[in-house]
Amino acid sequence: MAAASETVEARGHLIDSQLMTRIFDKVIEYGGQFEMLDFRVGRTNDEFSTARLRVTAPSRDDLTALLEELMPLGCYVTGERDAEVKPAVADRCVPDDFYSTTNHRTSVRLEGAWQDVAHQRMDAVLVVEGGLVSCRKLRDVRKGDAVVCGVAGIRVQPEFKTRDRHGFAFMSADVSTERRVEISAARLGQMIRQLKGKGGRIGVVAGPVVVHTGGVPYLSALIRQGFVDLLLSGNALAVHDIEHALFKTSLGVNLETGVAVRDGHKNHMRAINTVYRAGGIGPAIEQGLLKSGIMYECVKQGVPYVLAGSIRDDGPLPETIMDLIAAQEAYAQAVDGLDMILMLGTMLHSIGVGNMIPSWVTTVCVDINASTVTKLSDRGSAQAIGIVTDVGLFLSLLSKELAV
Repeated sequence: MAAASETVEARGHLIDSQLMTRIFDKVIEYGGQFEMLDFRVGRTNDEFSTARLRVTAPSRDDLTALLEELMPLGCYVTGERDAEVKPAVADRCVPDDFYSTTNHRTSVRLEGAWQDVAHQRMDAVLVVEGGLVSCRKLRDVRKGDAVVCGVAGIRVQPEFKTRDRHGFAFMSADVSTERRVEISAARLGQMIRQLKGKGGRIGVVAGPVVVHTGGVPYLSALIRQGFVDLLLSGNALAVHDIEHALFKTSLGVNLETGVAVRDGHKNHMRAINTVYRAGGIGPAIEQGLLKSGIMYECVKQGVPYVLAGSIRDDGPLPETIMDLIAAQEAYAQAVDGLDMILMLGTMLHSIGVGNMIPSWVTTVCVDINASTVTKLSDRGSAQAIGIVTDVGLFLSLLSKELAV
C-alpha cells in the first residue's frame, strides 16, 4: 500500500502552548513522518508563530486518521478546497466520515469563502443550512441534512496558553494543592470585576457541597451584588439550600454548631414538602415561607436557574427537570453567550456543562478533589483553570474580594 502525504499549516502560540511538540508526537504516534517546510516564530507576546509542514503516513486511511487528530491542535490542510458535504442517510445517522467537533473556534470553507461555525461545542456534527454552518447534536440530525465530512476545508483554532493567561499563568500548567487559596481568590475576583465592567456574563455551576461547606451566605452575596447571571445545578443544591434556610441544617447537621440535630435526617424532606405545599420555589418566597438562601436570591434578583434532575433525587422539587434530554437542552440554551463559568464542587454537572461551551469561555473549577479538575480537562475542557480547595472557604474569600 502506497504512502500518502498532505501539507498542513498551523498558526498561533505554537511554542508557549507546546502545540508543536504535540503535533510532532502525534505524527510519530500514528507511524508517520513530518518534514518542516517553513517555521516562523512570533517575535512578541502577541504575535503568532506559523508553521507549514508535510506529513506522511503509511496509507491514505492512516493519513486521514492522522489529520483528524492534528486538527484539534490547530493544523489544517493547505490549498483552496471547499469542505465536503454529504446528506444524512437517516434521522440521527450521518456518513461514516463525518467531522466530529471540538469546543475550539472552527471555520468551514464553502463556495470559496470561510465561515465561522455557530453554536460551537464539542462532540457534535457540522450541518450546513441556508448557507450557514452550525454545530448540531447527533440526535437532532434529520435525514437529508447537509453534513460536513472529511478533513479538507475545516480550520480549528485552539485556545492558546499565553505568557500570562488572565493572571493565572502561575497555575495553568497543572493541578496542584500547593498554592495559596487567597491568591487564587484575589485574582479571580479581579477577573470577575473586569469582566462585569465590560458587560460580560457569568454563570455558576454548583453542587450541594456549596451548602454543606457553609458557602450559602457567600454565594448568595455574589448573586445579590450582581456578579452571577445564571445558576445551573441539580435538585440537591436547591433542596439543601432551602433546608438550610428553613431549619439551619444541611443533611440534618446544624451548620453553625456542626452537630446533627434530632430528627434532622428528615429536614430535607420537610423542605421539599414545604415547597410543594406552596406550589413551587417562587410561590414559597411570595408567601414569606422562604426568606434567604441561594434560590431566594436568584428569584429576588431575577437570575435565571436550571435544575437538572437525576435518578437519586428525593422529591424532586417542582422546578427540577427530570427529563434528561429536556434538561440538557435547557442547560445548553442557558449557557449560550456566557463569558465565564465558575464550577463549584460538582463533577458531573461541571463535565456536562464543559461539553456544551466553547473553549474561549473562561472556565474556573473549584473542588476539594483534584481529580474533578483533571477529569474535566481530560474530557476536552482543557481551558479549565483548576483550584483545589474547600468550596465554602473559597467562596468566603471570593465574596470578601468582591465586597462592595
